[in-house]
Amino acid sequence: MKIIVCIKQVPNTNEVKFNPETGTLIREGIPSIINPDDKAGLEAALGLKDRYGAQVTVLSMGPPKAEEALREALAMGADQAALLTDRAFGGADTWATSSTLAAAIRLFEYDLIITGRQAIDGDTAQVGPQIAERLGIPNISYAEKLDVQDNRVIVKRQYEDRYHLISSPMPCLVTALSELAAPRYMTPRGIFEAYREREVRVITRGDLEIDDANIGLKGSPTRVFRSFTKGLKGKGQVVALDPTESAQWLVDRLGEKFII
Repeated sequence: MKIIVCIKQVPNTNEVKFNPETGTLIREGIPSIINPDDKAGLEAALGLKDRYGAQVTVLSMGPPKAEEALREALAMGADQAALLTDRAFGGADTWATSSTLAAAIRLFEYDLIITGRQAIDGDTAQVGPQIAERLGIPNISYAEKLDVQDNRVIVKRQYEDRYHLISSPMPCLVTALSELAAPRYMTPRGIFEAYREREVRVITRGDLEIDDANIGLKGSPTRVFRSFTKGLKGKGQVVALDPTESAQWLVDRLGEKFII
């Protein structure tokens, strides 16, 4: 069984800051991590490798710095890694990103593709399903449990206040929740091999069979004009009244704001 895991290197959102004048993200000095949902998907793939002897390939699209995330994945136990990096890919929205990733995935053999549900720096949850659509394969999203039986993927899918049990033939794409699996730690031997003995394949624009109209900024139909932090909430008001008077006071305030 051959598994491809798509991961993204993202800024640690616990330390994100915005430039108040430009409304843009300040990336300098902010540590980068593997997107949590993607890392859970990687662990699920490594679990399948432990049980069934699967081959795990990790794929990421980003600047050269994203190689760090791929090295971490190799240190965790992935078999091979590839980085899509080219100035032509820059400025891509989810449409262009999924188009580029799908073109790269076609360079590999695969039975199962695992992506995170969404990235913490975008929260769109679009790239995984878009990749599946471009490749013409089934997609199961919001996976909180995953197994493979008789060449079929068995997924427990989170759904509001219940869950679905879904089975699909392979090849198939699954998007993982962070609850899917607790990522393992890198081992000292794994770290040594990942940084000293393993190679990360670099894939550029020239390696892909894809129309320029579907990649990078030019191939992106959406634009982000400005980012900003959430505004502060107004100061609350505390009143000391009996229950009946408190209820009437609240009704009056809601009426003043035309909520009721």
